[in-house]
Amino acid sequence: MSYHFSKTVSLPFDKAVAATTEALKNHGFGVLTQIDVKDTLNKKIGADFRPYLILGACNPKLAFEALTLEDKIGTMLPCNVVVQQHQGGAVEISAVDPVASMGAIENEKLGAVAGKVRELLKQVVAEVA
Repeated sequence: MSYHFSKTVSLPFDKAVAATTEALKNHGFGVLTQIDVKDTLNKKIGADFRPYLILGACNPKLAFEALTLEDKIGTMLPCNVVVQQHQGGAVEISAVDPVASMGAIENEKLGAVAGKVRELLKQVVAEVA
């Protein structure tokens, strides 16, 4: 089982970020955090890295449901979605598969919530064009 699902898009990096953020919003997610990996690595260790942005996405209703089922699930929240530009300019959108990441937790009800989040995140990735 893969821990993510991904898609390469024919958009410039900044437009892919905007389209991904909008698709997340359309499926009930907000972006709580944005980590600019390129900028962070440059500032912290002087490394030159490609454009790589981690969006910390949260669907409040589903997060609340998960938190009421498993109080430590916050260690796995929010759901990360990555927009990165590869060599040659190709831009890829990737989202965590919450079913894979929560597979170690023995809680069937939580698994059902993870399945809902998985389907929404798959739709988000599929919609970015």
